[in-house]
Amino acid sequence: MKDLENKDEFRRQLITNLVVNQAHGVDTATDHDWWEALCQTVRGAMMQRACEVGSIHRAENVKRVYYLSLEYLMGRLLENNLSSMNVLTTCREVLAEYGKDLNELLDQGPDLGLGNGGLGRLAACFMDSLATLDLPAVGYGINYEFGLFRQAFHNGKQLESPDEWRRFGNPWEICRPEYALDVPLYGYVEMEFDELGNGRSVWKGTRSIMGVPWDIPIVGYEGTTVNFLRLWESKASQDFDLDIFNAGGYVDAVREKAESESISKVLYPNDTTEAGKELRLVQQYFFVTCSLRDIMKRHRRSNDSWTNLPEKAAIQLNDTHPAIAVAELMRLLIDEEELSWDAAWSICEQTFAYTNHTLLPEALEKWSVPLFEKVLPRHLQIIFQINQQFLENVVEAKWPGNDARKSELSLIEEGFPQMIRMAYLAVVGSHTVNGVAALHTQLLKRHLFRSFDELYPGKIQNKTNGITPRRWLRVCNPSLSSLIDEKIGSDWPRDLDRLRSLEQFADDPGFQEQFLAIKRENKVKLAAMIAEKCGITVSPDALFDVQIKRLHEYKRQHLNLLHILTQYRRLLQNPDLDIVPRVYVFGAKAAPGYALAKEIIHAINAVGKVINEDERIQGKLKVAFLPNYCVSMAETIIPAADISEQISTAGKEASGTGNMKLALNGALTIGTLDGANVEIGEEVGDDNIFIFGLTVEEVEALQEKGYNSYDHYWDDEELKAVMDWLCSNSFAEKGSFESVRHSLLDGGDPYLVLADYRSYVQAQERVDLLYRNRAAWAKSAILNTARVGKFSSDRTIREYAEQIWNVPPIRA
Repeated sequence: MKDLENKDEFRRQLITNLVVNQAHGVDTATDHDWWEALCQTVRGAMMQRACEVGSIHRAENVKRVYYLSLEYLMGRLLENNLSSMNVLTTCREVLAEYGKDLNELLDQGPDLGLGNGGLGRLAACFMDSLATLDLPAVGYGINYEFGLFRQAFHNGKQLESPDEWRRFGNPWEICRPEYALDVPLYGYVEMEFDELGNGRSVWKGTRSIMGVPWDIPIVGYEGTTVNFLRLWESKASQDFDLDIFNAGGYVDAVREKAESESISKVLYPNDTTEAGKELRLVQQYFFVTCSLRDIMKRHRRSNDSWTNLPEKAAIQLNDTHPAIAVAELMRLLIDEEELSWDAAWSICEQTFAYTNHTLLPEALEKWSVPLFEKVLPRHLQIIFQINQQFLENVVEAKWPGNDARKSELSLIEEGFPQMIRMAYLAVVGSHTVNGVAALHTQLLKRHLFRSFDELYPGKIQNKTNGITPRRWLRVCNPSLSSLIDEKIGSDWPRDLDRLRSLEQFADDPGFQEQFLAIKRENKVKLAAMIAEKCGITVSPDALFDVQIKRLHEYKRQHLNLLHILTQYRRLLQNPDLDIVPRVYVFGAKAAPGYALAKEIIHAINAVGKVINEDERIQGKLKVAFLPNYCVSMAETIIPAADISEQISTAGKEASGTGNMKLALNGALTIGTLDGANVEIGEEVGDDNIFIFGLTVEEVEALQEKGYNSYDHYWDDEELKAVMDWLCSNSFAEKGSFESVRHSLLDGGDPYLVLADYRSYVQAQERVDLLYRNRAAWAKSAILNTARVGKFSSDRTIREYAEQIWNVPPIRA
């Protein structure tokens, strides 16, 4: 990998790839050809190092981390890989010799469509940190053909279309057909008896689908370790029935192929239908069984027994999507490897760990027993047996004769139909369960998993999430990164706590001006993006107020909207009102079946259109909702943000990582005491964050007492005015936002938007006041950057490795 640091060698490999792989010389190559050749050059060096590292790992029979996640929000890889390999400058210089600008070539690459929101981005940061910390690891997931969806707006409403990110191939992925596996589904279970009368359950009559692995190399910072993502693509076991085709059944001849390959088509298929639910379950099982069998094959190559699997494999379940892995590993060990139940269960308990990512009970996956019986009949048997032994041997021992506890903790929720609680399966089948922020973990123990915490003291740990500073500062904000290098040295990307040294410059007027000049430079770039994608002209001298995250009621984008309307109304009442000009920047996708979330998007766009065109307010407010929000877009938005909106209802957000990225780049947080906001506040100090709203305890007390959102509606004249205004015909046809109004009033305001409205407006007034004091704002922004070293994903992964996985680094 060091070879590429030599400019002559970089040039030689680049031009060779351009000619050999793209069939073009330097005179005829398009920008896309140059981009492909660059990716191939970098990938070649990465794969060479990956082979060296893999050889050492195999020779030493090391323990590996296996990270199972349904999504990885990787973004674009080229610039990050060049940076991690320390050849970014070399690359720019070589390209310049041919009149090529790297920044223009980077736009040739699509974002990898492998994820949706924070869960997938966290997984991507973790893969970066695992390699950087020299921890042997493989990430497992699905190689989606279309990802989530491509978002556009028509008359302010969200439209979804396929995200065809793989249409012309992906230069980073390598197909591994030699490791393809057949995946059984459906069928039935039958008892078979040997000559001694011993019976065993046999899964028969299954339909087979092929899982084909694709590998993407993941390089750590400075290139010492290269791990990989192994992503599974579904293929039909039989592509084409020629007899049916020749008989005129053209559609039927390829029906199996179409059905089989639908499994890896789209991330999170719409589950509002029974067919959608079934596809989701099949999708989860597909990637889990492929991954587990791949892990077992790797283990078998170097080990003679399954009993030491926990000593060689640490399998982390990222949320409940891969929870079926507990039942599947039991099936593989019992049915295929013929281990006893007790031996298999002991291996499972020692091998799995589970990360919970939500406090919303409705977000914890449950599957109906009839659906399980149809799709995975053998697993249904195993889950019922796990449940029986758990209740009879574990719960009964702790609480003898307590049927209420058994009902509460049962993996099976009684009802019509019965439901399988997948989170409970993950808890019971894992040696460790972790939350993702201190508050989140406290609430898990207090509410969601309270009885499990009593049953298994110490099993539930906290591992506060983190972000990789390589992508989220060094790459996405090169000017600030260079300023930091100049002031404190360049070793901070490996040790983010080194940023504390910036505190000494927080009161330095010269450094403040440099810091703010970089912020303005980044705002100019974002203003250009807004102009290109939204057709809106904004001033880089305005305060940039940013809310970028998945659209969900609990994240409360509609609370932000009510404040925008409040400011707009005040300006119309007094056009000369002295406020800090603001640009409100939104980025969010709503799930296709989530009607209320899509209505909130429409409302923000409709209000924004009116505000942006209203000359009476003299450009003091602008609203930009950027379509098709993604990682590469975030890399432009985050460095430009002045205010970071983290305004979820207290007790609803598990952690958040956007809050960390924005604070690292010098944005001040306005937020509730929710998720990781609590810990960010502890780190940056009360003077450098804007906290508002009800606390978790106050939320619980209010809900227990009985909450009536109409009380706030009638008692707060300004709130009533803006809500009535939103639902009039001033912004869209009357009734367009009736679902929003219903949710906030007659629907009971489940996320307490109206309860927190006045506190939020007052906090925004404090933001306005501080922003007018340039030096004070600069100091707070600098201290945010300086004090968030705790939130490096390296710290998080180091804690997992030492306290959960027991996996040491291997410096190859």
